Amino acid sequence: MDSLLAAAAEVAARMRARGETIAVAESSSGGLLAAALLAQPGASAYFVSGAVVYTQRARMSLLGITPADMAEMRPSTEAYALLLARRVRERSGTDWGLAETGAAGPTGNRYGDAAGHSCLAAVGPHQRALTLETGSADRAANMRAFAAAALRLLNEML
Repeated sequence: MDSLLAAAAEVAARMRARGETIAVAESSSGGLLAAALLAQPGASAYFVSGAVVYTQRARMSLLGITPADMAEMRPSTEAYALLLARRVRERSGTDWGLAETGAAGPTGNRYGDAAGHSCLAAVGPHQRALTLETGSADRAANMRAFAAAALRLLNEML
């Protein structure tokens, strides 16, 4: 968790300096992104909301993502990560939306992705998505790796 806290501290400092806000929608990282960002002193200056969007029901109830929104799209893809980041940003009224979706392990997901697969996205004045493959079935290590990669992505974009 220490490396996550260090990465989140960099993001927090930049967001506070810029006067910007963020909302997080995460899945396979299980709340680690939000926890790392909220562990920073002064988090209320930049952190607006976070959601663990782990199921279709959560996707609908927390972010209002309908079956029509998901037409020709499947979870655990860069396109889906971008949709999550856009929607959490819109719903929370923040400058940035940060999203993660994937398969932590120890097995893959029902969409055919192997354990250690994650798609990440950050949406703000500009947007970017990427795919991470750890090649590991270690659930806890993958969760930390997914959160760390999302924080790195955001930090690079700030």
